[in-house]
Amino acid sequence: MSPTEFVTQHWSLGAFLIGIVVICCFMLFVPVWLGGRNWGRAKNDPFESGVVSVGGARMRLSAKFYLIAMFFVIFDVEALYLYAWAVCVREAGWTGFIEVSIFVAVLLVGLVYIWRLGALEWAPEARRRRAKASE
Repeated sequence: MSPTEFVTQHWSLGAFLIGIVVICCFMLFVPVWLGGRNWGRAKNDPFESGVVSVGGARMRLSAKFYLIAMFFVIFDVEALYLYAWAVCVREAGWTGFIEVSIFVAVLLVGLVYIWRLGALEWAPEARRRRAKASE
């Protein structure tokens, strides 16, 4: 294929790439020219929904929040795989059923493991001790 044939057949790809470059340059450089240049004390303050922030942004969170976020991601991905399996359940046949059964069994074993470790316990240790003492 000669270069002229390539250009005549794939001109739309070239136009697309040139358009991408033009739009990116526009978004990067036009705000510098049009943006405000006034600086003030309140100019750099974070502002969200009409509420002026109080305190620092470096708030310490319990590790339980991150653990719950990981559980969400794990079980969200599980739902994604199970949905994909449910869409093609007839084509997968018994082999697919056995594979998805093993997949769900491994996830259930993991859930029981983290449950037994106490990873799903949200109450502080002192409150749990008081609840056990009152029983």
